[in-house]
Amino acid sequence: MKTLAIWSICLFTFVNIPTNQGRDDMSRKRSVRAAIAVSSAGLLAASATMFAMTSANAETDEAAAPDTAAQQVEGAIYVAPNGADGAAGTEEDPTTLATALTGVEPGGTIYMRDGQYDYSETVYIEPGNDGSEGALKTLSAYPGETPVLNFSAQTEDSANRGIAMGGDWWHFYGLIVEHAGDNGILLGGNDNIIERVVTRLNRDTGLQLSRYTADAPEETWPKNNLVLSSESHDNVDSSPSESHDNVDSDGEDADGFAAKLTSGEGNVFRNTVAHNNIDDGWDLYTKDDTGPIGTVTIENSLAYENGTLSDGSQAGNGDRNGYKLGGEDIAVDHTITDSYAVNNGKHGITYNSNPGSMTVDGNVSIGNAERNFNFDAGSSTFTNNTSCDSGDDDRIIGNADDSNQFYEGSNGSRCADYAGEMAWSFTEDGTLEVTF
Repeated sequence: MKTLAIWSICLFTFVNIPTNQGRDDMSRKRSVRAAIAVSSAGLLAASATMFAMTSANAETDEAAAPDTAAQQVEGAIYVAPNGADGAAGTEEDPTTLATALTGVEPGGTIYMRDGQYDYSETVYIEPGNDGSEGALKTLSAYPGETPVLNFSAQTEDSANRGIAMGGDWWHFYGLIVEHAGDNGILLGGNDNIIERVVTRLNRDTGLQLSRYTADAPEETWPKNNLVLSSESHDNVDSSPSESHDNVDSDGEDADGFAAKLTSGEGNVFRNTVAHNNIDDGWDLYTKDDTGPIGTVTIENSLAYENGTLSDGSQAGNGDRNGYKLGGEDIAVDHTITDSYAVNNGKHGITYNSNPGSMTVDGNVSIGNAERNFNFDAGSSTFTNNTSCDSGDDDRIIGNADDSNQFYEGSNGSRCADYAGEMAWSFTEDGTLEVTF
């Protein structure tokens, strides 16, 4: 048993997380690294709540299940599928989500009770509906329950998001958001935490960080958000006639997670899982019209089987990458560390025409259809990466030392640790654990 001491240069916080690097019957258990500190932008104030999570299973969407032993918050507003606008918002007399969102104060909590909430219109949290540093507004599953926000009544259209978040300093916890006509969640505010949330079966990217309105200036693009111990899967766009990010869309827009086109600095994905989305697992796309986005950090995450839905169906235009890190030759210095890309339909981790100086460290890429690592330009730094059973030889342009084992027609010695079926779960503290 080896213990890793992980530290944050921003907050000088040390965390010890055990890993098991022993092998048993050709299997290897690896607890990927996690750090409590996020950034100097102020999310430290919420660190006490960031890791109150339970284990999850990839097949049952238990990423959204909160800790059944969690203590209820006094003075919370209660919401239920049968709640009424004029209700008191107590546990005995629950109200509606729309009423609760306008009534909660900074530092306050909204509890959503178990069950399905059916919506035909977007749930808006407008700019100015903010918490504050040290007093986030919280929208949470009631302890031990799983609320499902279902938007299947929406048609497929770029205006039909599930939740459109324009506020700052919010904490979402333990929700499932599904079947929206576009993004399950559009995150356009700052300093928010999205924790133990599942976005699934939406008709564009499950959770996307981009500007809240089409005319929002660059200084208002969403920044310093943390997506934590969350899952996004089986999101699929299907209608070329509908307006998405790509007007010719036919399976070329719906990713698991995205921070693209108009996202600001300091956004982090940690202990997150994107699988079986019709396009990419992660999309950090940029284009000439809007220029570079802010740097994004992806830590301790997993992308698998993107480009193919769970039912086996595919779309002709889907890009099918695990992690797509750019677009249109615009340099942005992203970071991806300690993450997995497994059995995606094109590349595992690809620069996608991003000629920047990215940090690519400690990643494992296995069995992707074309290349496990695909970097044709730039000055990125590669350390401690492992590539196994790639469809073709990896392409690496940048600074790569001998700590890497890239695929060049055969597997390196470390690939023996990644044989057999893959499984994943969240540990009690929310750390993503991937096993083979």
